[in-house]
Amino acid sequence: MSLSEGTRPRHVPDRLTSRSQRVLRSWEALLIGVAVLIFIANTQASPYFLNPWNLSDATFNFTEKAMIGFAMALLIISGEIDLSVAGIIALASTAMGYALQFGIGTPGLVAIGLGVGLLCGAFNGVLVTRLGLPSIVVTIGTMSLFRGIAYIVLGDEAYNGYPSSFAYFGQGYVFWVISFELVVFLILALIYGILLHATNFGRRIYVIGNNPTAAVFSGVRVQRIKMTLFLLTGLMSGVAAICLTSRLGSTRPSIAYAWELEIVTMVVLGGVSILGGSGSILGVVIAALVMGMVTFGLGLLNVPGIVMSIFIGALLIGVIALPRLIALLRARRA
Repeated sequence: MSLSEGTRPRHVPDRLTSRSQRVLRSWEALLIGVAVLIFIANTQASPYFLNPWNLSDATFNFTEKAMIGFAMALLIISGEIDLSVAGIIALASTAMGYALQFGIGTPGLVAIGLGVGLLCGAFNGVLVTRLGLPSIVVTIGTMSLFRGIAYIVLGDEAYNGYPSSFAYFGQGYVFWVISFELVVFLILALIYGILLHATNFGRRIYVIGNNPTAAVFSGVRVQRIKMTLFLLTGLMSGVAAICLTSRLGSTRPSIAYAWELEIVTMVVLGGVSILGGSGSILGVVIAALVMGMVTFGLGLLNVPGIVMSIFIGALLIGVIALPRLIALLRARRA
């Protein structure tokens, strides 16, 4: 064998090459690039951005929303949606504040918050899976129903005086600048990542989202799985209600107002198809970081809240329209 033949470089197998190309071209890789650019832009825009405590505070802009976003991602992948999550937060927070007036302690408040979230999720699930009503119509109705009940109970008043032990959920730190909420966010990201990507339950969610009729004929219990997903979404709304109420230290009927738009935007920005059938938890995690940094960066620059709302709305439209625009461009080239 000649020297040239002996020193000839070994070629990477096509399978590995194609896999690396898919990773680099994936939506998650694009989001990571966007996150890096936003991080650099924030460091240049404000000298206070890199302060460890400021960065820790920035996590509160997305952790509670992302908790719901994980469950919402599974629900949207299955072909359904829940727009009542912010209303569930308002109702769960009101129920906790009402119980507080009777001397209920922290364990009881937590149980009430989770219980109300589960009941609201069950109510949505029954209307969709048992009565066959469209989830978008049902949850628009319950969005107003749940928050309306909170307004009836509270009016213009607020519940205050939560115990100090309850405040830990939204204000406590596990280590240095690592908040309790951030730890919960990371744990939930891991749990939902395993659930969606490494279990038969997750694979069935993808099957349902791609073709529910075929899923039924394949023996998948479609309605039961969708009911479970509505329960999970309600439960995560209850968890978010506990953390948010704890962080604010009070309950008002306007709590978490318009969060449903931001949560759906976060999920869709993370690569979850609004039509169902595709998406990943990793994408939702990165999208949460992106939206958190954008919100915090704009806040450091004293940008008005209405501008942030405009940005969120434009972002949602852009993310939904982008795949369609790419498909049209490819069709023209073909």
